[in-house]
Amino acid sequence: MTTQNKAQSSAGRRPKSSLSVDLVADAGDWPAEEDCSLIVQQAADAVACWPGLIKGAASVSVALSSDAEVAILNGQFRAKPKPTNVLSFPAGFGAEPGFLGDIILAFETVEREAAEQAITLNDHVQHLIVHGILHLLGFDHEKAAGAERMEALEISILAELGIANPYTGDLDTAKKE
Repeated sequence: MTTQNKAQSSAGRRPKSSLSVDLVADAGDWPAEEDCSLIVQQAADAVACWPGLIKGAASVSVALSSDAEVAILNGQFRAKPKPTNVLSFPAGFGAEPGFLGDIILAFETVEREAAEQAITLNDHVQHLIVHGILHLLGFDHEKAAGAERMEALEISILAELGIANPYTGDLDTAKKE
């Protein structure tokens, strides 16, 4: 199924999204920004259309970056000076109303993980955008109960996009949860 078809299939089941994305490709060897913008917005739409997650209009900023840039940020803000696939920074006090925060993806790590998992780069990016937005909404996976809740929500949202359960690789399981 193409990405466009995935978006059309889930769009008919849920209300229109109220989550806008400001995307910038600042580093890394990402595909064309227009293509990335569509993929990222589809993931954001899937989260925004999920009942009870986002009330009213909201926005996020997404930076498509590199391992080198993400390693610097990861070291500065998490004391882990190495790259990771995604970082999420919730909006702080005084942010514009509805602004949830920033999400940053590291190209080399995301590309490597997609290859290791035998999934498309697009599907992995959409998973990480869903994951990042859930962090901005207050979900976390530091404790088992929070991790189970967050993973179950990710699996369900990704199933709406036609993406297999990233934790088992089974699309049928994802649709049942």
